[in-house]
Amino acid sequence: MPSDVVMPQMGESIFEGTITKWLKQEGEKVTRDEPLFEISTDKVDAEIPSPASGVLKEIRAKSGDTVQVNTVVAVIDESGAAVASPALSAPSSTAQAIATPAATAPAPVSTAAQGAGPATDVVMPQMGESIFEGTITKWLKQVGDKVTRDEPLFEISTDKVDAEIPAPATGVLSEIKAQAGTTVQVNSVVAVIGGAVGAAPAAAPAQTPAISAPAAATAASTQAPARVAAQQGVTAAEDELGVRSSPLVRKIAKENNVDLRQVPGTGAGGRVTKEDILAFLEKHPAGAAPAQPAAVPVVPAMPSTAATAVPAAAAPSGPATPANRFAGVPGTIEPMSVMRKKIAEHMVLSKRTSAHVHTVFDIDMTRIVKLREKMKNKFQEATGLKLTFTPFFARAVAHALRVWPIMNASVEGDSIHYKRDINIGIAVALDWGLLVPVIKHADELSFVGIQRALNDLGERARTKKLKPDEVSGGTFTITNPGIFGANFGLPIINQPQVAILDIGNIVKKPVVATDADGNDTIAIRSMMRTAIGFDHRVVDGAVADQFMMVVKNYLEKWNESLL
Repeated sequence: MPSDVVMPQMGESIFEGTITKWLKQEGEKVTRDEPLFEISTDKVDAEIPSPASGVLKEIRAKSGDTVQVNTVVAVIDESGAAVASPALSAPSSTAQAIATPAATAPAPVSTAAQGAGPATDVVMPQMGESIFEGTITKWLKQVGDKVTRDEPLFEISTDKVDAEIPAPATGVLSEIKAQAGTTVQVNSVVAVIGGAVGAAPAAAPAQTPAISAPAAATAASTQAPARVAAQQGVTAAEDELGVRSSPLVRKIAKENNVDLRQVPGTGAGGRVTKEDILAFLEKHPAGAAPAQPAAVPVVPAMPSTAATAVPAAAAPSGPATPANRFAGVPGTIEPMSVMRKKIAEHMVLSKRTSAHVHTVFDIDMTRIVKLREKMKNKFQEATGLKLTFTPFFARAVAHALRVWPIMNASVEGDSIHYKRDINIGIAVALDWGLLVPVIKHADELSFVGIQRALNDLGERARTKKLKPDEVSGGTFTITNPGIFGANFGLPIINQPQVAILDIGNIVKKPVVATDADGNDTIAIRSMMRTAIGFDHRVVDGAVADQFMMVVKNYLEKWNESLL
């Protein structure tokens, strides 16, 4: 029995991921939960485990491909038979398919033949008055499988709903016309139950229906850049203006009042990709359009020439710093990593979405600095953990979010969603980018629990062992550039949140201290500068300031009982 391997959802605002490496190859045995492939998004680099035990029968998305979430990227044969077996072989090339004799045709082909008889079309349903198309995210049955009326047949996703679609009739699924990842118009025929088998067995005797569809996508991938080739089997729908694009692109265009006819498409056949719409918005903020609408261009067969056309003068100049592991080689032009591209997209989208405002506070950390110095050895002996400053910040923020729940919210259309849980994301700087693991229910954890969670998430972020749900669901973010010496920064909000706290370095400074009698003296104190970035669409400056006063007072009045 085949088991689909799908691209997982790696976060609330993540719609796609790039496969960076396959850890298993076709024909190899895999075990359930064994690392199968690595992916990269703007929030996480992670190893994805196998959903079942068996033999890796087919890889549909190669290393370097970028695919939408819930797209099938591989198939595992749970029967455990070797790929080389004639009865289950999946030819990797045309030559292999021709070399396989007709006598070795697998049993599923003859089973599918039982579908002969009255044929019933399976159509894309209308999922709402304003819904005109849907994307098939997963087929729950394959060609040759028996289906029962009202049994879930495939899953779809639209702008408003994700749903399982039931079979309209009982019989054998004889043909799948729209593969997983394909976006089709409502009432389009996506499959057939009964009737003749969709693929003639004599043409490709050893090729099972489950692997026949990606062949066209494989051919297309040789004519398009990696990001286009990544969406194997995906057919971009044309809107009423005749522009080829995905639902995500049309959603971004609608939100920013952009006419997609004005956006040059670099995808296959002039398809407008997410990169195209974001690049257009970069040049034309708020949907500002050029004087004359641009016709949708036909993309040449070698779109990569645009990258090679960048003049050498555009390369970074100046001496390289050997200690800087992120420094490039002077005089060269290197492509952005997948994670860097994703981070760029996420940050630009956030700046365009939220009305960013920042305010800065000074916090006296003298009490905590002395307490940490006094308790760090005892803390490590008792818990096995190093005592860092971050748990202090997380505890203060969790407390303040309970006092000011508007800071623990998100904007959903014209509504404000006040989150029940307090899930604090902590930015982690890595050699290859930035991740934000999330401490779930941070307000319910003890001080030791927060420190332990920080150590665990940070270590697994560096070793690419984070799970998808550990980088999603955040309601507030803390970033700490102070560990690198920064006084403070003005961070970009991590969508769909409404606020982010920036932590500066702790520095001894002379400050004016006033005693109980009102006498002023100059004292040396350990001071820290913090900045709160907030979305002015929902958070006013007075609210952000009062939130920060709660954080400030909590930290400045800390005592040992809070450890």
